[in-house]
Amino acid sequence: QVQLVESGGGSVQAGGSLRLSCAVSGYSRYCMGWFRQAPGKEREGVATITGGGSTYYADSVKGRFTISRDNAKNTLYLQMNSLKPEDTAMYYCAAAPPWEAQCSVAYKVNSWGQGTQVTVSS
Repeated sequence: QVQLVESGGGSVQAGGSLRLSCAVSGYSRYCMGWFRQAPGKEREGVATITGGGSTYYADSVKGRFTISRDNAKNTLYLQMNSLKPEDTAMYYCAAAPPWEAQCSVAYKVNSWGQGTQVTVSS
């Protein structure tokens, strides 16, 4: 497993932008991603990126969010634009083990960050 530490969350008005960062300790060149969980809801995959650079986005964030990774800096990013109140949630950085080619669902993840809160007001 790797250690993951998120940063960059905060409060923003609808239409605004935030960039989340996830510092990775340990080796992780495999599938990584961002999940979110709102109160009373299940944790859902928002965006993931494989070791080869293939990306996945939930339909609700396509065209607004961009996931990227800088392997030299051991950092995963999530650029969030045109934020909506329904994007309000705790956002978690996640990493999957080497045998998982995709990691857009929580059960494929074996390392989680502590989470960073994103709040979007209308």
